[in-house]
Amino acid sequence: MLGKAIGIDFGTSSIKFYKNGEGIILHEKSVIAIYNKSHTFAVGNEAYEMYENGVIADIGNMQSMIDYFFHELDGKKKLKGAEYYIAVPTDITEVEKRAYFDLITNTNLKPKKIHVVEKPVADALGMNLDITKSTGTLVVDIGANTTEISVMSLGGIVLSRLIPIGGNRFDEAIINKIKKDKSFVIGEKTAEEIKMTIGSAYVTDESIDVCGRNLVTGLPSEITIESKDVHSALSELFQSIVDAVKIILERTPPEISSDIYKSGVYLTGGSSRIKDLGRFVYDQLGLKVNLCEEPESTVVMGLGAIIEDPHLAKLTL
Repeated sequence: MLGKAIGIDFGTSSIKFYKNGEGIILHEKSVIAIYNKSHTFAVGNEAYEMYENGVIADIGNMQSMIDYFFHELDGKKKLKGAEYYIAVPTDITEVEKRAYFDLITNTNLKPKKIHVVEKPVADALGMNLDITKSTGTLVVDIGANTTEISVMSLGGIVLSRLIPIGGNRFDEAIINKIKKDKSFVIGEKTAEEIKMTIGSAYVTDESIDVCGRNLVTGLPSEITIESKDVHSALSELFQSIVDAVKIILERTPPEISSDIYKSGVYLTGGSSRIKDLGRFVYDQLGLKVNLCEEPESTVVMGLGAIIEDPHLAKLTL
């Protein structure tokens, strides 16, 4: 593709930018720290490090965060006048789509054009899958707030379902379980650390020591969390994801079902990193599970594929 082109994945937990000819130029946490309700104190990874340490974090102020990142990158990467490719959920409304456009047009970058790409399409391309053929493909993206289950063929989405289960719900479940069973309070960052360290779809003999507050004494303390505690907190959520996949498979046309049986399930999204989640999906569905090396980046890499290959431009909305 001639000229400048930028792909943006506005993820719930992190934001990623792709620039043609350079690859991923930004991967930061979607967090902005604010004081006095209006003054930006820190953005991205720096703000996330402050989170839960006494600094107010406003994750909803997306425009300020975008302005900050564009300002930081523009001098280095010359982003003015570029074409922008934005990944959006499948079931997005026109009003919501307008909001994505406004995030770009409200900056001073004077975009040449803004293209919209459905996230499942970008996911598949980011995993080097050729979805332009008639072969059916099943992609399950377990993100921070949602899990999107999509069946694709001929460059489009045949079936898709979005459920409100993702990494943040996993963290919340761990916090609630520890509070209920052990009378011990931990924060969200600690819950995420537990999830990624000893979280598993099956019970293991692993454990982790974490700090928090003892509800009985009211004092700071340390406690040992075992794998069985985490598994107990997460097992129902894992099952809900698999049940949602089953519903999609039941509605899939027979010809495409045959393709999926041969190729299996493609599992992506940052929360798919949880240990043995792929094995759990296999045990429940009897389908081969294909995992990604960099599941957090498949969407933005898929946008990059569209940017770099003019033949894939037809996949934009």
